[in-house]
Amino acid sequence: MERPYMSWNEAKAFMMAAFMKVGVPEKDAAICVDVLLESDRRGIESHGINRFKPFYIDRIIKHIQEPITQIEILKDTPTTAVIDGHNGMGMVIAHTAMKMAITKAKQLGLGMVVVRNSTHFGIAGYYATMATEHGLIGMTGTNARPSIAPTFGVENMLGTNPLTFAIPTDEDFPFVLDAATSITQRGRIEYYARNNQETPAGLVIGRDGTPQTHSKQILTDLVSGKAALTPLGGIGEELAGYKGYGYATVVEILSSALQAGSFLHQLSGVAEDGSNKPIPVGHFFLAINPDFFMGLENLKHTTGEILRQLRASKKAPNHDKIYTAGEKEYLTWLERKDKGVPIGDDLQKEFKQVRDQLKLDFVFSFENRSI
Repeated sequence: MERPYMSWNEAKAFMMAAFMKVGVPEKDAAICVDVLLESDRRGIESHGINRFKPFYIDRIIKHIQEPITQIEILKDTPTTAVIDGHNGMGMVIAHTAMKMAITKAKQLGLGMVVVRNSTHFGIAGYYATMATEHGLIGMTGTNARPSIAPTFGVENMLGTNPLTFAIPTDEDFPFVLDAATSITQRGRIEYYARNNQETPAGLVIGRDGTPQTHSKQILTDLVSGKAALTPLGGIGEELAGYKGYGYATVVEILSSALQAGSFLHQLSGVAEDGSNKPIPVGHFFLAINPDFFMGLENLKHTTGEILRQLRASKKAPNHDKIYTAGEKEYLTWLERKDKGVPIGDDLQKEFKQVRDQLKLDFVFSFENRSI
């Protein structure tokens, strides 16, 4: 059964109202909503409005993160900065940090800003493409709640730790590689669980070293430490799982060491008494100005040529198309821009729960009742 669609404007209006009701200032709420909707525009449903209630509204209500974001600049130089987000809204903190990096790169060619004491910031690709909108190369990464086991290990130690790149092209969309350093991320398993689907074998390893596939149980076991995600490449060394493990470690270091931030099990989100506590994640943002090299137009043309030649190369049997990073997301946007955002039964229930809990005067288009 095809899911109904909610218009982008309706989704925006409701989430804006809800964020503001729990204390997020209007300007900050607009940033948060745009990040979430951008994820669904790109078809990355694991990080879009599916996470609106559990990752943001619920955490604010439970005092796990602050609705009002107090950003403190700890160190600022012409090309770098260190900022403390004081457990505010991760999207607002990240947006501020990338804007700073962009400003520095425009002036001096390179800008890097690192963040500590932040919270979940949505899709990393949002901030990398902020740079491409200014004709710059963008890079970003973040650590996260422990969920990846190191190669030859079964304990969840590293976060899914995306390492993200966005590069301008002469095409209608930039090159955007936004991917976790695990085979999959927690959000994908949440999606499987929400749709009563099993997780494919090999994505999650249990404490006994065997693959786990029961999605709802995996979500519980990831928190308790009885299960862990596998790094890119999978279990062991045969398929080069050590490479994903290594890249995840790089992101962990860059998300904590430069800013004297938290890392590994310090990001568990669980206090000694078993209660929930803030998850003080760190991020890094890098902007590169091609005008300080061989120029923006050369970068865009060469990048475009590389992508076109890759897509034009010989196809495998039974495949008639090769994609490059960012292309599928662009095609999803073309398909959804007039339809809106898909909203299944579980998400409809969550939206109604938020509305009723916050006593918002809002009637959804998917409800079978008149205004």
